[in-house]
Amino acid sequence: MPAGDSAAHEASRQLALAAAHEKAAVDARATASRYGVAAATEQRTARALAPLAAAGHHLLADRQWPGSRRAQVDMVVVGPGGVFVVDTKAWADVTIAADRIHRGQLDVTDELMALADLAYRTEGELAEVGLAPGEVHAIAVLAGRTGVDERVGPVRVVGERDVLSYIARRGARLGPQQVDTVLARCLEWFRQVGAPAPVSTTLPEPVLPEPRGPVLLVEDDPDAPAAWAADAVPVQRASAEEPAALISDAEVQQVMLQGLMAAPVEEWMAFLHPAQARLVRRSYNGPARIRGAAGTGKTVVGLHRAAYLARTRQGKVLVTTYIRTLPDVLRQQLTRLAPDVVGRVELAGVHETAKRILDERGVTCRIDGKQIASAWTAAWGKAAGGSIIDTDLHEQDYWHDEVSYVIKGRGLTRWEQYADLPRLGRRHRLGPQQRRVVWELYQAYEAELRARGVHDFADQIAMAAAELRREPLAEQYTAVVVDEAQDLTCVMIRMLHALVGDVPDGLTLVGDGQQTIYPGGFTLAEAGVSVAGRGTVLDVNYRNTREILQFASMLVRDDEFADIEGATARGDRPVAVPRTGSKPVYLRCASEEDRQRRMVQRVHEVVAEVGVNFGDVGVLSLSRRGVEDATAALKRAGVPVVNLERYDGVPVNRVKVGTVKRAKGLEFKQVLVVDPYASWFTEKGEGLDDVHRERREYRLRELYVAMTRARDGLWVASI
Repeated sequence: MPAGDSAAHEASRQLALAAAHEKAAVDARATASRYGVAAATEQRTARALAPLAAAGHHLLADRQWPGSRRAQVDMVVVGPGGVFVVDTKAWADVTIAADRIHRGQLDVTDELMALADLAYRTEGELAEVGLAPGEVHAIAVLAGRTGVDERVGPVRVVGERDVLSYIARRGARLGPQQVDTVLARCLEWFRQVGAPAPVSTTLPEPVLPEPRGPVLLVEDDPDAPAAWAADAVPVQRASAEEPAALISDAEVQQVMLQGLMAAPVEEWMAFLHPAQARLVRRSYNGPARIRGAAGTGKTVVGLHRAAYLARTRQGKVLVTTYIRTLPDVLRQQLTRLAPDVVGRVELAGVHETAKRILDERGVTCRIDGKQIASAWTAAWGKAAGGSIIDTDLHEQDYWHDEVSYVIKGRGLTRWEQYADLPRLGRRHRLGPQQRRVVWELYQAYEAELRARGVHDFADQIAMAAAELRREPLAEQYTAVVVDEAQDLTCVMIRMLHALVGDVPDGLTLVGDGQQTIYPGGFTLAEAGVSVAGRGTVLDVNYRNTREILQFASMLVRDDEFADIEGATARGDRPVAVPRTGSKPVYLRCASEEDRQRRMVQRVHEVVAEVGVNFGDVGVLSLSRRGVEDATAALKRAGVPVVNLERYDGVPVNRVKVGTVKRAKGLEFKQVLVVDPYASWFTEKGEGLDDVHRERREYRLRELYVAMTRARDGLWVASI
């Protein structure tokens, strides 16, 4: 080796090490600067959110990102408004458009989607303690920005000055005990960040090139070498000065007051039983069914599930039911439960849905109540009057139901289909001659409708189903949730199934066979729908007290009913009831006038003594005449009243009066049932023929539905 070569080599090595250290120092300073900026902006976000602590919120700062060893969560807020996973972004030149977010020319949407994924996983974790899906929110805070309130996918993007008002205006959705439960789980899920790793100054040994000439030694420059400094990325540095106030004291007070004054959401909207919360998020590989006895929360779970599917799927979700007025009430509930998805959930009755399909296709369907009634009367006179089915045992309504629900509701178009059809839910057996007359009555009725140029409601459903078979919707729904599915006909189920097919989580049927109050039962197999292996049973009654349910269940404990899945079920199903209360009141009144007087007295009693509002009271009748009589008596006594046919779910301090059919899917703190017969409570129905037995069973189921609308108190009066 020539003289001096080893020294020159070592000099090159030391220079390379020095340059490497200097490069590492520049990188470290840049990283420190970024962390400094992050620390400053995160501290500003923390200061902005600090007033929430006075309203019962807990601020968990700098928590470990679950599933990651290094990543951190800036802030997790847990309180009455729900759970908020907050990440602060010191981004400049931000633009949001078409559900994407850009930082300059760089698309940084994926960074927010990581936050969304964390919120989604947190939602699943907290479902284990009963927090309803939708109560966990991902928030990206833009440091230094104001007047920003946008959405990128499931992530809310807000300005630094706007994050407080966004969280505060959620109002009170969780009670103190529920907040404590959720907080305990969050402390386990978002663990404290551990100690930082020690700083290492060890660098790998540099690889030197072969020397090409003499090594020139230069004096060490105390500043960073220009060659390395030129490669450093300019970053913002945290200011040492105290930042200006984010929001004035007066603004803080106004924001907090608005949040505290926000209408509280009912507890069932935000906090479910863990089994219910898990069910809302459960994924099925095809059509599914949720069933359970009255009061087990089926409608609540169905509504939560619709909101969840709207958040996690592309496209609209349809929530539908047989009762025409129920979608309006559900819409109000959804607005409070999940305001973020109201625009993506369509709530409509099944007939309204059919009408819209036909209107969009330009198909004429003319429904005229007077002409329909006239067509039936003419058909009866031509085909059934004085025939073998025209007896004292049956009123014409029985045969009208046979035609509307059994024949047309199941989509029968040929005599052979009806000749040996199992008429599920119809106790009275029909022989061949009777069936032939019924079929002739159906044909005559169809001819009379056509002669008048009108259709009935069963035709409307059948025509919409036929249109969907001919040509599916161009923009299909992502999911359909059917409440009170047991009340639908077979053709209705076919039509709704055609909207989504057998896609995963496409069709969810919610209901209970025991609450069927319409004839013409069918099986899902007839409708071409299979829920095999995709059914869930709810078996805890959260609505009624034990005393109310025991009283109501006496009416149906011996009831046998055909479920839409094809099995025969009984009314004595085991159900857990955690709540207890006062015993229901049952009265035998001397006359109708006596019953009306006692009803008015009872309303005043529960308002004065129990402490409920008029709007918490439901007066239910089995007939329209009963509704009219009860309404008149209450108005004469100066009691404010609203008919359930005109009730849209908006809170109103008026006694709600309506038929049991209109009350399905609703609940009231106090229920008064005003027109059952005393014999329904005293007689067991023994010795009745099939016709009267069937009629009695439907009436008792209807009465059972009425009684189980009561949450805290039940009053029943008969004569």
